[in-house]
Amino acid sequence: MSENKITPACVEERTMRDQGIDNRRAFLRDGSLVLLTGLSMSESCSAALDDDPLIRFSAITDLHYADKDTAGSRHYRDTIKKLAQARSVFETAKPDFLVCLGDLIDAAAKVETELGYLSRIVKELDAIECPKHFVLGNHCVDTLTKSEFLEGVGQEKSYYSFDKQGVHFVVLDACFRSDGTPYQRKNFDWTDPNIIAEEIEWLEEDLAKNDLPTIVFAHHRLDDAGVYSAKNAATVRATLEASKQVLAVFQGHSHKNAHQLIGGIHYCTMVAMVEGSFEASNACSTISVYADGTIKIAGYRKQSSYDWKA
Repeated sequence: MSENKITPACVEERTMRDQGIDNRRAFLRDGSLVLLTGLSMSESCSAALDDDPLIRFSAITDLHYADKDTAGSRHYRDTIKKLAQARSVFETAKPDFLVCLGDLIDAAAKVETELGYLSRIVKELDAIECPKHFVLGNHCVDTLTKSEFLEGVGQEKSYYSFDKQGVHFVVLDACFRSDGTPYQRKNFDWTDPNIIAEEIEWLEEDLAKNDLPTIVFAHHRLDDAGVYSAKNAATVRATLEASKQVLAVFQGHSHKNAHQLIGGIHYCTMVAMVEGSFEASNACSTISVYADGTIKIAGYRKQSSYDWKA
């Protein structure tokens, strides 16, 4: 994708049901939370897509695509239509890349079936014309191995980092058991996610090698979220805080909008795309990062919008 500056644009008009939150980053200076209620999509767009950031990227999470019947609030087949709708949002926002924050597919009993789910959703993603980054979720490797999933999405590693337009990005993988064994082929309990010692050591070295403002992507939550958090989330948070350069962590897994400010770092949990029928529900976001540390999130449909000022 071109490295040229992004032309400001707004996404399709939709009324947001969720609130926006504006808070000054304690990372730069202490402040207070101000609740913004009743934001329409046009208002949140104006707040989040009104000028040129360092970089603008889009995010989706917990698609759980599967060719199977709806179960409770999870409409597995509707993900295809929802992703096609999200594509129109991304075409307007023109993100520099798209990040998928885990659970791209849902579980299947057989490897061949789960590979079929993966192939189908990747075909839909290929129609979105920007680079993609994939975070591993527990459902991504319920029946598959990590190598099978990564090969299916065309990605070499499950955790890595990259720089783009003056911002450092880190992709983490918490799909490991407490004993360090990688998740795969139904060998794990979903309540036992961990970022292993080797990965934490890599993270420390990676953060030490650069002085750029940093954004972290994870599937399992790294804030205080009980069973939905990585079991050693506090250790990971300490590593992020020690770097003095991490602005925010974007995560999924619990399927609900959530935001915590811990140690000067924003922990933003994105709402799941799979929840609700296509006609009534969808969720994606476009995130802008500015040179002064401000982050603006334009949420679509069920995804909350935020404006974290420097």
